[in-house]
Amino acid sequence: MSDDNIVYLLTGSNIGNKSVNLDEANKAIGRHIGTVLKVSGIYRTEAWGIPDQPVFLNQALQVATALDVYAVLAAIDDIEKSLGRKRYQKWGPRSIDIDILAYNDLVLDDESLTIPHHELPNRKFALVPLQEIHPDFIHPVSGKDIQTLITESKDPLAVECISSSSDALQIYHR
Repeated sequence: MSDDNIVYLLTGSNIGNKSVNLDEANKAIGRHIGTVLKVSGIYRTEAWGIPDQPVFLNQALQVATALDVYAVLAAIDDIEKSLGRKRYQKWGPRSIDIDILAYNDLVLDDESLTIPHHELPNRKFALVPLQEIHPDFIHPVSGKDIQTLITESKDPLAVECISSSSDALQIYHR
């Protein structure tokens, strides 16, 4: 079994020890999904969707995987549950959230999954870390490059890098 697929994931946390939550998610992704090839810096942003909650830390990952996209989704669900994720409220506070941003150049829209992530063009907190690890990303539906997506995004939330990717890699590889 080879790791022929490239999946881009976004991890996020806004409750508990957020940095530790991201680190634990990254390690679990490496164990259960595939080889983590790149890790962005850690970005801080206000909560999207429901603003009255703690700020988020987010990080993008590039992962080589032998899993198909549905198996990646199932593994994400298992990882989130193992790290204490409880789904009380859509866009509500959470210890860990893992989203599939893109999977190869796949375009998919069914009841259980939309690839690329349907809100990607609207979320700078996902676009900015994705640009860091994949500056040549072209959205497979719109055909727009990542810089254009960021420039055209109507998301008003600031995205602040609080830890560089080299720092993140050192933390991840401890």
